[in-house]
Amino acid sequence: MGDESKKVTATMYNVEASELLSNEAQNLPISEAASIYEKLVSNFPTSAKYWKQYVEAYMAVNNDEAVKQIFSRCLLSCLHINLWRSYINFIRKVNEKKGSEGLEETRKAFDFMLNQVGFDIASGPVWMEYIAFLKSMPATSPQEESQRMTSVRKVYQRAILIPTNNLDQLWRDYEIFENSVSRTLAKGLLSEYQPKFNSAKAVYRERKKFVDDIDWSMLAVPPTGSSKEEVQCMAWKRLLAFEKGNPQRIDAATANRRVNFTYEQCLMYLYHYPEMWYDYAMWQSKSSPSDASIKTFQRALKALPDSNILKYAYAELEESRGSALSAKKIYESLLADDKTATSLAHIQFLRFLRRTEGSESARKYFVEAHKSPTCTYHVFVAFAMMAFCVDKDPKVAQSVFETGLKRFMKEPAYILEYADFLCKLNDDRNVRALFERALSLLPPEDSVEVWKRFVQFERTYGDLSSMLKVEQRRKEALSKAKIDEGSSSALENDLYDVVSRYSFLDLWPCSSKDLDHLSRQEWLANVGDKRAAEKPGLSNVGGALDGTSIGISTTNPNQLLPSTRVVLPDISRMVVYDPRQSKGPEFPGASNFNIPNLGGVTGSTNSTETDECLKLCSPSLQAFIVNLPPVEGLVPDVDVVLSILLQSSIPACRAASTSNQPAANPASSMNQNGAANRPGKRKDLERQDEDDVSRVQSRSLPKDVFRLRQMQKTRGATSSTQTGSAASGGSILSGDQSVSSN
Repeated sequence: MGDESKKVTATMYNVEASELLSNEAQNLPISEAASIYEKLVSNFPTSAKYWKQYVEAYMAVNNDEAVKQIFSRCLLSCLHINLWRSYINFIRKVNEKKGSEGLEETRKAFDFMLNQVGFDIASGPVWMEYIAFLKSMPATSPQEESQRMTSVRKVYQRAILIPTNNLDQLWRDYEIFENSVSRTLAKGLLSEYQPKFNSAKAVYRERKKFVDDIDWSMLAVPPTGSSKEEVQCMAWKRLLAFEKGNPQRIDAATANRRVNFTYEQCLMYLYHYPEMWYDYAMWQSKSSPSDASIKTFQRALKALPDSNILKYAYAELEESRGSALSAKKIYESLLADDKTATSLAHIQFLRFLRRTEGSESARKYFVEAHKSPTCTYHVFVAFAMMAFCVDKDPKVAQSVFETGLKRFMKEPAYILEYADFLCKLNDDRNVRALFERALSLLPPEDSVEVWKRFVQFERTYGDLSSMLKVEQRRKEALSKAKIDEGSSSALENDLYDVVSRYSFLDLWPCSSKDLDHLSRQEWLANVGDKRAAEKPGLSNVGGALDGTSIGISTTNPNQLLPSTRVVLPDISRMVVYDPRQSKGPEFPGASNFNIPNLGGVTGSTNSTETDECLKLCSPSLQAFIVNLPPVEGLVPDVDVVLSILLQSSIPACRAASTSNQPAANPASSMNQNGAANRPGKRKDLERQDEDDVSRVQSRSLPKDVFRLRQMQKTRGATSSTQTGSAASGGSILSGDQSVSSN
């Protein structure tokens, strides 16, 4: 959709502006307001509110002909109880002075109304109004009296089976009615309908929960992706699923009518949602063998004329019903305008013709279609593969590819599709010739994928010399153009190239640990040592974690993921990282993991367990943990944090461990055993600290830390357990670990 089209759509469906127009129209005489109402109902054809205002404006001036015309335009598409009550009030007013003939017309109008909206949960007052109308009808003979009582009884018995807001009142009125007619007959009828009424009442309580989630004042506008729209869409889907389940266990015909009514009401508000139209049509095609689903598709395309997906679905339905001619007309409508016809439409029509009329018909259409200015390389690929796979004719397929090559030699995707086809023919000579031709014509910036496929082909099917030669040519070609995506690094002949050559699918010629190391080195080479030194924090690590072991891909093992392509979130806008949200020096995540009192930091109550855990750490690591900044909300993944700590060189910091002790002369300071520290032993002490750090970093993790890891993993963190895969279970560079926000 173009920018101009989007602007027009936004103007048409501006809800605030429409409300202002509606309020303005209500204060104007109908002669002036009519044009405003026409505009409103044109933009919102399913808005019962605007139709009701429009028709009541004409009713106020007693323009009955205009009222009838408006009702004929909106009633069947707006199954809203308020609009229909305006209709019945108009009918009663028109027929009140026509005697028995007018009464009969009113009765028919009531029947028509209740057949359309009688399933509405708010239709209880209408049922009661109809019953009161029937009771008021004159009866001049015992026979007419009997007929009237029978009519009233039938309406009561229909009304008490529908889950409506006034169900209890209807039941009480029915009991009074039956007892007033015959107590003997009433006992049997009431005992028969009591269980049915109880079932309807139970269903009403459940139904009301779903109905209350729906905004009945919402206008039908094209979806914009707002949260309110999504909530309403899901609310309607839940109500539809509830009705489809037939919770009242009524007969299938009545249950289907109730579902049909719910769909019609849903489309008043989700009028521009293709999924709801499609769901409605598919339900109709399964629930009844009639043409109702065809009519629904026709209505859908009238509502959404630009929805190609609905046209494909409609054609599919017609084809499945054996109406190939009708389906063909739909496809032809997609291709009617040669300037706007898409390649996808050409492809789907080719497949349709092959299914219904045979390969020859599809071939004839392709001959015409490939001349279209909107025909892209996709059409050539689709028809060639159809000839190869369906017709088993590789010569025709190759001829089509060669014909397309004249137009699409500079389309890398077309070259790759043709290369795949030639590989299926085991025609390695022509594959190499194709790559050479394409690479001689393609600009360097468009040749990356072709080079990759060429290298992959040689690694799979070529000899060692050809493999090395093509790899070197690719490095030279892409490095000169300064677009090499990581295939060349600071090292001229690094081991990573060997890993790429001798890997297959998810099998690797080295351990996960070696893969992590090589990936890290490759990443640093691409990013640059200077940049890595300037930003050694977790953001760069996050960039590394976004790839599959830093770009080692099972489908493309030679492809790396440089950090320049990683899109990192703007953490400054996340509330969890906002320092203004901090409420005190609480240890982050303490409540989640029951980690209390870390060196005086307020936390939970189980301090002994944490103190024991801290005793296993070096003094510098203790100081680091104790001085962690407070964070409100979720915390980083424990595995990632521990991996960073274990792979980092943390300098010794004795001052942190003795910060709570009074300052003293270095010559008379006491060590941990109570002995005086002499200046001559400073080197020994520093060496001892370094040994402590090294020993802690190399020792196995304590049980408590493993327990913390396990608790974090239950919150959603996952790690790879596949032997020999690119992912390492706890390594920061394995590609499976990431900063958890769950």
